Amino acid sequence: MRRSLAALSALVFVVAGCTGGGSPKSAPATVAGPEPVFKLVAFDSCEQLLSSLRDAAAGVVGPWGFLNDGGMLRGGRAEDTGAQRQGGLNSGKAAAPAGQEFSGTNTHEAGVDEPDLVKTDGKRIVTLSRGTLKVVDVAGRAVTGSLAIGTVDDVSGKSAANATELLLSGDRALVLGYDYRAGFDDVPGVSGAQMTLVDLAGAPKVIGRFTVEGGLLDARQVGGTARVVVVSRPRIAFPDNSKLGSADARIAANRSAVMAAPVDAWLPKWAATDAAGKRTEGRVDCGAVSRPATYSATSMLTVLTFDLGGAALGGGDPVSVVADGDTVYANGPSLYIANDQRWRMLAADVVRRKVATSPARPSTQVFKFDIGAPGSPRFVASGEVPGWLLNQYSMSEWDGHLRIATTMSADNTTASAVYVLRRDGGRLTEAGRVDGLGKGERIYSVRFIGTTGYVVTFRQTDPLYTLDLRDPAAPKVVGELKIPGYSAYLHPAGDGRLLGLGQDANAQGRVQGMQVSLFDVRDPAHPSRVAQFKRQGGSSEAEYDPHAFLYWAPLGLLAVPVWRDTQPAVLVLKVGDSAITEAGAITHPGRYTAIRRSLIIGGTLWTLSEQGLKATDAATLAEQAWIAL
Repeated sequence: MRRSLAALSALVFVVAGCTGGGSPKSAPATVAGPEPVFKLVAFDSCEQLLSSLRDAAAGVVGPWGFLNDGGMLRGGRAEDTGAQRQGGLNSGKAAAPAGQEFSGTNTHEAGVDEPDLVKTDGKRIVTLSRGTLKVVDVAGRAVTGSLAIGTVDDVSGKSAANATELLLSGDRALVLGYDYRAGFDDVPGVSGAQMTLVDLAGAPKVIGRFTVEGGLLDARQVGGTARVVVVSRPRIAFPDNSKLGSADARIAANRSAVMAAPVDAWLPKWAATDAAGKRTEGRVDCGAVSRPATYSATSMLTVLTFDLGGAALGGGDPVSVVADGDTVYANGPSLYIANDQRWRMLAADVVRRKVATSPARPSTQVFKFDIGAPGSPRFVASGEVPGWLLNQYSMSEWDGHLRIATTMSADNTTASAVYVLRRDGGRLTEAGRVDGLGKGERIYSVRFIGTTGYVVTFRQTDPLYTLDLRDPAAPKVVGELKIPGYSAYLHPAGDGRLLGLGQDANAQGRVQGMQVSLFDVRDPAHPSRVAQFKRQGGSSEAEYDPHAFLYWAPLGLLAVPVWRDTQPAVLVLKVGDSAITEAGAITHPGRYTAIRRSLIIGGTLWTLSEQGLKATDAATLAEQAWIAL
């Protein structure tokens, strides 16, 4: 979802649609958010925690349960300072032991790894295939290790867990997934997020497992330390309300169930198992739980910390916040969790009453944690901005400031803005903003690189607004370019250039197929698109998952999976100073075999599907090897 390059120019570029008309404008520094920013504080006791949780949850319960439960209204998924950091690139020239360069996962920030389907250290490729971890030797081009990660249910004999993503640190892999029968002693049948630590020094072997109630939201790794964010929901048994005649009666019955629930219904339980099979159980402590000024108590965010070089995973040092959360961003020393609040307004309509904690308009809460030191993360500040985020690329910390791009709907219109937040004690307050971007449209992609940022909105056509954000308190518009279509993902290409992957569109805004754009952004007053490649009717997974995007700067090589008709492939393009040309396409055996990822190791382009890995000469695209998985 995501390495280094020279900083482009000190400005922000915003690609935005023009259908709504009007010009963006700057605003003076004010306090962020629809109401004063709030402070995150801990509970004084378990009794206070329980009372607060019951009151908050009772206020947002509906006739059939919690209004955001199960996704009904809202689903629940050592570095330099920001002044020295630059945006991530997967062409970061990491060196393998033999001295050859290789690409890693395409990440948002350099030095901050993100979980994905495949990892490499240049000498081996570690991936997951149907719940089994596979280790492939790059030089020998053969599978050298295999380990089933999923546990097996003792009764049914079927897999009770799956493995979805992994992180890699030296000879250790942390595999992330789910256990569908976590098996906590007093909570039978509850599923949980599962972390499995695998030793790769010899034949792969499990040396630790950690399972916690809830679902995986995301994870970040800095050095040998992984931070895993989990979202859990309270376990409250609501009564059968099918025979109650009115919605008010059903709501009253559900409120009674909430007010009778114990504190353990909210506190996630965890279990850790070491290499010898010794199991240790625990529960998040009341003292490790904090709350913002407004919250629903229908979900809890828990940040877990794991040392991937340790003998086992241990207890994870959990730190929890009573809040919803859907977006995780980290730049090394800081970890942010954003909390989209749109569902509260819908909840108020469903319950047919005013919810006391409902904001006056859609907003996003942001929690900042310090993860620069070993051990548990330390909460440092929180804030709130109007609107909602697209994804983690909507946030970026630079020189102590958080830049955050949101879309806001109000008064039957939609527009976007970029806010710059500064830390003021325990609060994130607004230093400046530029708003009124893309009126009548929403954000499709965002990228910040140093003092440069890019925001794409779309409805029919896209003016490219260029914004200078060198002064956080006084952002200003300095240029504009109109282009059709949109970019769903933006990637720095060096030398004042920017790659955009998305969809072409006609004059009415109807998408026509995948397109790759090359922008010259050296002159903020005159940005231009210098090259374009179209694939009629095609689409790419990289449009919504940047992990599928590979740009290898040394060769000017761009590889993205494409789907057109019935034959999936990896499209390989050559990116020049002012041209994008097709080099060829790579396919895997099987008519419907979707290729998910691409890697560069030395002069070889590796492509991954569930069926296997293919090695291809990066210069000629001649096939070198096929390794079935």
